[in-house]
Amino acid sequence: MILHEQFIRMARRNPERMAIIDRTLDKRVTYSKALIGAIILSKKFRKYDPGFVGVMVPTSAGCALATLGVLMSGRIPVMINYSTGAESNAKYAQQKCGFKTIITSKALLEKVGCPKSEGMVFMEEIMAGIGTGDKIKAALLSKLPASAIINMTYKGGEDDTIAVLFTSGSEKDPKAVPLTNKNISSNIESFGSYVGITEKDTILSNLVFFHIFGLTVNLWTPLYYGITMVTYANPLDFQTVSRIAREERPTMMVGTPSFFWGYLHKSEPGDFKSVRIMVSGADKCPDALRDGYIQKHGVTLLEGYGATETSPVISVNSHDYNRPGSTGKPIPGVQLRIEHLESGEECNVGEIGKILVKGPSVMNGYYEDPEQTKEAIKDGWYNTGDMGYLDSDGYLWHSGRFKRFVKIGGEMVSLVKVENTLEKYLPAGVSCCVVDVQDEVRGSSIIATVTIEVNKSEILKKMGEELPNIALPKHFVVIRELPMMGTGKIDFRSVSKIVQEIFDKES
Repeated sequence: MILHEQFIRMARRNPERMAIIDRTLDKRVTYSKALIGAIILSKKFRKYDPGFVGVMVPTSAGCALATLGVLMSGRIPVMINYSTGAESNAKYAQQKCGFKTIITSKALLEKVGCPKSEGMVFMEEIMAGIGTGDKIKAALLSKLPASAIINMTYKGGEDDTIAVLFTSGSEKDPKAVPLTNKNISSNIESFGSYVGITEKDTILSNLVFFHIFGLTVNLWTPLYYGITMVTYANPLDFQTVSRIAREERPTMMVGTPSFFWGYLHKSEPGDFKSVRIMVSGADKCPDALRDGYIQKHGVTLLEGYGATETSPVISVNSHDYNRPGSTGKPIPGVQLRIEHLESGEECNVGEIGKILVKGPSVMNGYYEDPEQTKEAIKDGWYNTGDMGYLDSDGYLWHSGRFKRFVKIGGEMVSLVKVENTLEKYLPAGVSCCVVDVQDEVRGSSIIATVTIEVNKSEILKKMGEELPNIALPKHFVVIRELPMMGTGKIDFRSVSKIVQEIFDKES
């Protein structure tokens, strides 16, 4: 399925249905108006160089229409992270993918403190340059049958790249991930059918579109099904997002555990009662978080798992098949293989190994990086770099990144498991991240970082009832604000660096 063509079909099928409710700018855009806007922008974007065009616009109607316009003009949107290090991220994207033009906004640059650089064009100026003639012509074109409008736009193919995103860079420099129409559309169809998305749904699109979770589920899923997205530019404004949920009554919402914790703490009882599909991903979902949404809002928080390279959803729980603590069953079309670290043989049920994924939503490879591609994909199987196991009923249990396993005393210890155990015994509202530092005797020592001082002896006593002694943290370090990435995930690499620097100074 060609995504921008599917949008055109939906817009002509239900022109008066609300496409975007933009709560940042207080704008409501029907599918008819969205189509007109996308047609106008596609014509404006045709003056840019062919190939890649950077998109660095906050989650909004403007970002949605700009992304559509870029695709309909025959260009490929490169989604740029503006939340942290916008200037360096923009330059990195330009250099990595070899393009010049970046569509952004003056308001965004001012807000994030990013100077204007070569190639940047502003949405404010583009919109100001749209004349009455442009609007009339686009409005007339938008009334034509969908097939006629499609014939006048760029004719894409299923294997055409329709977005380039970057990996989080939590462990190394970000890699450029090109995704095709087939990658994303197959993921939308499989995920949508598995969790039961219908044309009556409304999606609260609070996630950033430069992250694959936001791009696929928050942007393309509603446009694919012809349903409404409610956008808000700041997912960290927990109180406002909660109020928007109460007012707009969305039926679907996705996010990370850190975001969902924020919404839980800042919401009033019943703010999210309209949400029937609520999915948490990117990090482990604690039991206390699930319990909190049941108690406060009567909503079941479902856990899922995915990766940028898989467009993103790999597995997810649903209301029909929900095993709390697991990341659910693989969605239709996705094959999973759990492979033994050393032998390469397929693991038995319940045996932890490398998580490999195969299917139409898996990328073809990293952009102009054959070495990393060869390392990541073998015989069509993508190595996620994660560890986990399948239980006897086919549910996937995520055990953490391979690089978040450390060898202590000859045994492999999962830092994620230590982290999950620690979380259970921390006071409400306290965040943590477990890392390791080099130890000449043991090889590694486990360090727990927390956001406030805690009763270490009491916590260690409780953790010792669940974990062997070698897996218990040897030190607790207070970091008042744990570094976060724009996706809402704790920046594990930055935390590790901070802790290592502390111990280097003390040694």
